[in-house]
Amino acid sequence: MAHITLVPTLLSNVATTRPTKAHAAVGARSAFGSVARRFQRNACALRAGSVVSSARRSLVTFAAKAQDPKQSSQMLVIVPPHPLIKHHLAIARNKATPSGPFRAAISELGKILLYEMTREWLPTIDLQIESPCGVADATIIDPTKPVILVPILRAGLVPIEQANQVLPVSITYHVGYVRNEATLEAELYLNKLPEKLEEGALIVVSDPMLATGGTMVACLEELMKRGAKATNIRVLCIVASPVALSKISTGFPGIRIYAAMIDAELNDKGYIVPGLGDAGDRAYGSV
Repeated sequence: MAHITLVPTLLSNVATTRPTKAHAAVGARSAFGSVARRFQRNACALRAGSVVSSARRSLVTFAAKAQDPKQSSQMLVIVPPHPLIKHHLAIARNKATPSGPFRAAISELGKILLYEMTREWLPTIDLQIESPCGVADATIIDPTKPVILVPILRAGLVPIEQANQVLPVSITYHVGYVRNEATLEAELYLNKLPEKLEEGALIVVSDPMLATGGTMVACLEELMKRGAKATNIRVLCIVASPVALSKISTGFPGIRIYAAMIDAELNDKGYIVPGLGDAGDRAYGSV
């Protein structure tokens, strides 16, 4: 069974005092085991439908306070603890928020999460440049290796609306899925992915809601068929459910998911509770 590790940031929490590297490694593994067991207990409670508010909060807040450095093949879920994320999420959640401000909030959340996920991930080139006052060492993003953006239509377009403000170079390939409301299965209606992806391509898949996980799994499978590696894929979402995270972790170890929040429940229609409602309808005013 694949493990799901929730981490508040990309950086492992490191104790301010650590006698030796060996002691630190033992402590990290011990703490990681405790965190993993706690997540499994909460996941079981979710499946049993007996989650109380404290357990629901713990899904977000317990998040791997220690990360096993030898388990890089695990799926990681990162929920950055940023006040601006909380602010824009509150606006997006509010059912009274009109379409325009809702879309703006999702776009801002996408921008922040995109910034977080590209930390220490983008390929760079070291060089020297001449400033008005002399020569300086500099680092730039490698312009020959664009990040591939894959928005899942239509709602997936909104979180990457401001991607050009974060990424110096990128390519966008659209995919479209519609959910069969009877079966809750994803059905592909548009696929603009290339037949073959460049080896080592860095890919961001955007979909604001990970509810049942079916649409995201279908999209990830399409990417894998074209040569993508799970360890080079990062998922940008706004709200995720444990059901979707569990499903994704089973088939795509090594993938990273960035979310503004993890909500504990799905209703009988497969929507996240409290969630955002239908993000696509709200963003495009078609409610």
